[in-house]
Amino acid sequence: MSERTSWGTARVPFPASVPVAVVGGGQAGLSMSWHLRRRGIEHVVLERDTVAHEWSDARWDTFCLVTPNWQCRLPGWPYRGDDPDGFMVRDEIVAYVRGYAASFDPPVLESTAVERLDAAPGGGFTLTTTAGPLTAEHVVLATGGYHRPVVPGWASQLPGHVVQVHSAQYRSPDRLPDGEVLVVGTGQSGAQIAEDLHLAGRRVHLAVGRAPRVARSYRGRDVVAWLSDMGHYDMPVTEHRDGEAARLGTNHYVTGRDGGRDIDLRAFARDGMRLYGVLQGLAGATLTFADDLAANLDSADRVNQDVLDAVDRFIAAEGVDAPEEARYTPVWVPGPDAPTTLDASRIAAVVWCIGFTSDWSWVRLPAFDGRGYPTHVRGVTSVPGLSVLGLPWLHTWGSGRFSGVGRDAGHLADHVAARLAGAPRAGLDRELALAAAGPAPTVG
Repeated sequence: MSERTSWGTARVPFPASVPVAVVGGGQAGLSMSWHLRRRGIEHVVLERDTVAHEWSDARWDTFCLVTPNWQCRLPGWPYRGDDPDGFMVRDEIVAYVRGYAASFDPPVLESTAVERLDAAPGGGFTLTTTAGPLTAEHVVLATGGYHRPVVPGWASQLPGHVVQVHSAQYRSPDRLPDGEVLVVGTGQSGAQIAEDLHLAGRRVHLAVGRAPRVARSYRGRDVVAWLSDMGHYDMPVTEHRDGEAARLGTNHYVTGRDGGRDIDLRAFARDGMRLYGVLQGLAGATLTFADDLAANLDSADRVNQDVLDAVDRFIAAEGVDAPEEARYTPVWVPGPDAPTTLDASRIAAVVWCIGFTSDWSWVRLPAFDGRGYPTHVRGVTSVPGLSVLGLPWLHTWGSGRFSGVGRDAGHLADHVAARLAGAPRAGLDRELALAAAGPAPTVG
């Protein structure tokens, strides 16, 4: 009996050579495979673990999407459930992605890590993998940009009794030791993990960063639906007011938990959570924080108000019949004696939610700028035959999500097909030169 994949089909034999190698078997790599198959292009997808493993192995127990299910529209595989306005939880997301793989049986080689990518002497590329060497005419890097969890170097100086986990390792409140917990960071993961601990009755200390927030719903609809109608998810990064610097931005915190709601850090504080500013470091046995809590909360609220102002303008311009709704009023404000220190001996655990860095060290090709970000135009890099896919704001806000990654994959599949047919890169090298001269973002 043949070996089976994680989604139940027979395993693909390892080839010595292939026209296209896709590195990464997540939603980006699968979307690329779907488009390549439609164009009749032979390829293989190399996945170091299993399909959807990041969703199953690097998300906490109550994890859910923050965008509605109707935005899940991988190529040929739109959301098929009965709750389009709901938010899939972790196990449903895993089933969605693995169901997608089963729907067209892509040539995925699971448990096959790519350890090195080099230019081949005669043209094309050589991939050194755990299953052996492989040559390809074109390579698509579909590994995303979140590779290495960030934890500050001084974290090792915390008292030995303090259990430390990154958001990628956090699973549930009961897997942390009894006692008080410090959550560091208020991006989507930090805000939701702090809520998860808070709802479980844990005493939570939260280091509030500079992430923006957004309301879950406004004037009768989910804000995502308004933004979608406004074309925000289709706007190219080149048209964003911040340009390519938008790739540096942190996503707005909000949640789809229990049907979806706002995440209000001020309400957490009102109800007993202890809020601080940005964590700065450790002085002896004392954790120190910046005196910027009020500024960070106010900034997040201003971003939310800006989004709602844009929705109001859209409603007025389009003549949409939508109910009026009062704006948010802060339910708590930090006083002049807001804490800026915390005795580390008080806490039993720290959950680091300060992001990830990219690691392209295994790619031995001149495709990156001075800060290690791929130099590309809509996924086509400065190295002929090498593409990237699934990065945040690769082309639009939806590029790193279920909503837009398929469109990017289709664009790259057309480029691959043209290149394999011998078409020139007309005008592309000039665009790449301009992209290389722009801001060089990092992921974190």
